[in-house]
Amino acid sequence: MNQKTVLVTGCSTGIGRCVALGLKTRGYRVLATARKPADLDDLRDQGLETLSLELTDPASVRYAAEDALKRCDNRLYGLFNNGAYGQPGAVEDLSWEVLERQLQTNLLGWHELTRLLIPSMRANGEGRIIQNSSVLGLVAMPYRGAYNCSKYALEGLTDTLRLELYGSGIDVSLIEPGPIVSRFRDNAYAMFKAHIDAEHSVHRDNYRAMEARLEQEGPTTAFTLPPEAVLKRVIHALESKRPKARYPVTTPTYVFGLLRRLLGTRQMDWLLRKASGDGSR
Repeated sequence: MNQKTVLVTGCSTGIGRCVALGLKTRGYRVLATARKPADLDDLRDQGLETLSLELTDPASVRYAAEDALKRCDNRLYGLFNNGAYGQPGAVEDLSWEVLERQLQTNLLGWHELTRLLIPSMRANGEGRIIQNSSVLGLVAMPYRGAYNCSKYALEGLTDTLRLELYGSGIDVSLIEPGPIVSRFRDNAYAMFKAHIDAEHSVHRDNYRAMEARLEQEGPTTAFTLPPEAVLKRVIHALESKRPKARYPVTTPTYVFGLLRRLLGTRQMDWLLRKASGDGSR
């Protein structure tokens, strides 16, 4: 049996790194991507094959797709789109440029990479495309508008892709994690400081509470799980004869997924405001 090759994006830390190493241990040939040379060196030290990928740069995406297909002789089996970040801030404080960059990284780069790899999978009559979404692709929370936007769009685009690839041998799945141990909060705080003028915003008081949450060390909720919980779902999506369209991971994802079907909009809005603490949680 030939070793199956899987391309994993966003492998410098957190979920991507865990999935890349976990799949390698399981016997897959893993092509791991990152942006920074130091991160690529670290991944190679872990025994992974690496590809440089900047999701906001179409040329970089195109080169990574071509390189991946060349390395595996056009026999790429799986793609796990994961590389992303969260841009905090009230919707009215998000500039065109800030929102555009969020969508470039979290959606458009993924789409272009996926689009370039599909023809090879289609020619082989098999493939697995796995998109790492979020509980915030199911429900919206205050001060997370850019990230909500990217994940809501990802869910719709992925649902459409799944319908269009029916009968091709290519299965498409969404992973919906919720709170996972990673550097996501640290990166989000850096993006907030870089792009949001908190002191001149009408939301500045809520921003102070939000900053306290982003600066907090360790899990902010008892429901936070390690990245291995996501790895488990990725393995099922790769290996099951009938992979699921959606894989909830944490308790909040299961709960909010259920409640949005049971509650009215006003009830759900009240619950989400309370759950988020106006950005403090």
